[in-house]
Amino acid sequence: MSQLPFTTERRGPVLEVTLCKGKANAISATDCRQLNKLWTSFRDDPELRFAILTGAGDKFFSAGWDLKNVAETGEASDSDYGEGGFGGLNYPRNLNKPIIAAINGIACGGGFEMMLGCDLIVAEEHASFALPEINVGVLPDAGVIKLRRRIPYHVAVEFMMTGRWMDVTEAKHFGLVNYVVPKGEGLAKAREVAATLVAGPPLLYPAIKQVLRATEMVSEHESFTVHDACATVVAVNQSEDLKEGPRAFAEKREPKWQGR
Repeated sequence: MSQLPFTTERRGPVLEVTLCKGKANAISATDCRQLNKLWTSFRDDPELRFAILTGAGDKFFSAGWDLKNVAETGEASDSDYGEGGFGGLNYPRNLNKPIIAAINGIACGGGFEMMLGCDLIVAEEHASFALPEINVGVLPDAGVIKLRRRIPYHVAVEFMMTGRWMDVTEAKHFGLVNYVVPKGEGLAKAREVAATLVAGPPLLYPAIKQVLRATEMVSEHESFTVHDACATVVAVNQSEDLKEGPRAFAEKREPKWQGR
């Protein structure tokens, strides 16, 4: 069996995933299928609530698609990457658990697209971003679909059509990343963010994520109907935690969340 392109560590309800293949953490279709299995396992594990995704080393988060492997094997751009697409995070698949990206260097091509599949993004100050597929004649599928929804349209178009690089200052300016931290402190900051989330009401995070996804392309008026039909929202509205929150507020104490 080939070596996995990632390592994992469970830290309570948080799963840490570290991409670790070669010098640039570039991945193939086979690697993507393995990552898809990982994210499916994470999704279906009731003990895990959040994940952190980062890269090994201090130069690359991920260079994306392994072009050296493509040149050697002829792997097609429309290969079977698995249920969630490239890196397991490109296509919607009822993954309602938040994922925090800790970008520890270059995130380009498919690596950048994996970052776009995360919900909160910590970037180290030396990180840089690009969708350079234009230079090798490849369409950045998830980038084309997602990026114009994350940053201004004209910036996204120029970024994809020129293949230029973006530094963390510009990324922060356009709201593409949440936090910028010194080199080497990305994972620590991601863990800090995760700890804040872990302390919160367990049922709320999947509800927020499901509603965001379900209403993305729905009118504001219709969104309220979609919102009410989400299973995660129903779970929140019928939970003991919904009673505990106001009760703790009235009693001037910290709430004791039960996740039910």
